[in-house]
Amino acid sequence: MELKIPTPKDFNFRRTAASHGWYQLPPFALDTGKWELSRVIDVGQKPPVTIFLTERKTEVRVNTSRPLTKSESAIILRDARHILRLDDDLNPFYLATGNDPEFSWIGAQGAGRLLRSPTVYEDLVKMICTTNCSWALTLKMVNGLVNNLGRASNDGRKSFPDAAAMASMPAKFFIDEVRAGYRSSYLKELAERVASGALNVEEWLSSELPTRDLLKQMKGVKGVGDYAAENLLKLLGRYDGLALDSWTRARFFQLRNKGRKANDKKIARYYARFNEWRGLALWCDVTRDWL
Repeated sequence: MELKIPTPKDFNFRRTAASHGWYQLPPFALDTGKWELSRVIDVGQKPPVTIFLTERKTEVRVNTSRPLTKSESAIILRDARHILRLDDDLNPFYLATGNDPEFSWIGAQGAGRLLRSPTVYEDLVKMICTTNCSWALTLKMVNGLVNNLGRASNDGRKSFPDAAAMASMPAKFFIDEVRAGYRSSYLKELAERVASGALNVEEWLSSELPTRDLLKQMKGVKGVGDYAAENLLKLLGRYDGLALDSWTRARFFQLRNKGRKANDKKIARYYARFNEWRGLALWCDVTRDWL
């Protein structure tokens, strides 16, 4: 079954799909040979659906692993728009960077949309799995969650587990099967809080709180520090924070400081001219050569 979604004129499918490492984490997968982004989507009580996203001029085509009902189609279209950030208005960002010769390429190429999951919960869990570890370990943890707890689509691929599924598992599962180490208790507690209704992370997406207050709320979740919270904010459409880690610092040293180390204040000063877009300007800057 094929669905079609019109795209904005400034949309760049490749720059969005490969905007950061999420495309490597299941239930996402990216075939760069034919530039097809796939993803398993939960559609309710019935088995999940695998979708395959490709770009055709002014639209994204969504092919599905099985026929859909009308209500399932609506869910798929909603989630596909959300994942690809099709409703994000990046015109102010392109205006902010357009007159700078080092950054004008961003608007020209339609960069800046950062791939995200269908739910804030999934993005938050994955963000915790990126803290203080190698990317190889992040891959192992996320694969452990999906392979053990995900629900199977008709093509055999699995969805990302919801909070209830994760909360039902003993702490030992996160240690032995997910290999989450010290993060195990954080993942267990987060799942329990969300599953019980004590914490609603989905409301962060539409929160009217000032960024500073929302950041504080996020850091109230165990395992979420400045790095994880500022990165998650980008997936919510707020780009105030730089979300610096060892990789982004090293890239800045190489690209903007002649290979010499610099403190975080200098990095912050460099991107300060982009104001509320500074975090996105930094990310586009350090990942420009990915495509």
